[in-house]
Amino acid sequence: MQLSVSFQDTHEGKGGSGPVTVGWFLNSQKGGIVYYPPERVRSADMNRTHAKSASRCPAVINMESRYFMVRCPFDLHIGFERDKDGRGVLKNLAGTKSGIRANKLGEKLHLTNETEWRYPGIPTIQLSLPYVFIADEPVYASQVAPFMHYQREPFPGTIFGGRFPINVWPRPLMWAFEWHDHTKPLKINRGDPLFYVGFETMPQERSVAMVEAEVTPELNDYMELISGAVNYVNQTFSLFEAAEERRPETLIKPVPRKKKG
Repeated sequence: MQLSVSFQDTHEGKGGSGPVTVGWFLNSQKGGIVYYPPERVRSADMNRTHAKSASRCPAVINMESRYFMVRCPFDLHIGFERDKDGRGVLKNLAGTKSGIRANKLGEKLHLTNETEWRYPGIPTIQLSLPYVFIADEPVYASQVAPFMHYQREPFPGTIFGGRFPINVWPRPLMWAFEWHDHTKPLKINRGDPLFYVGFETMPQERSVAMVEAEVTPELNDYMELISGAVNYVNQTFSLFEAAEERRPETLIKPVPRKKKG
């Protein structure tokens, strides 16, 4: 039996060459120092002693090179319960020992309206984050769980991810979590892996180079153009073509940083 697999380039070869530059920035600088920069996921340095080590497998290295990890910016120790009226509420189980003030946690962490939960009885919470990824050529980003990192205390639920084109629809990421076993607390320490962002390029074999992007007036204006669209229409993907027509040709301008000694 002979098996053959072929791929058709539906974009008629409209792909560049060399690494694809992906920019990242924070859309709010307030307290921005607590947010970790995205890190490339790498296991190649784990075991160099054997040529057949899994960490040296080209397929493993190629997959990892497309994922960047975002770490949790502050400690979370949260419980879910219902009040006397049956409404769901979040409780800060760390109490006075919490590293983040209760009012600030309330600004960042939200329990979505129960009518919007995907599954009955399974709460969805959202953590607002300032991370935005942008590209000047076609790139799709996928937000997924940090599946390559071992968790001593597994999450009592699943991460609610998504996939969208960052060249036409850059937007702040929201960490969403579906709390399947809300009899157990959700505990994440500052610095723990929170999620990965994977990038799909065109052609697929191109690598990804990550840079911190400067928030220029052009970038800020474009973000204002598309921000909040989800509040007005249900299918924001239908707006991609209109957004691309009004998008400046170049949005990424790397931030100049002082070189380490």
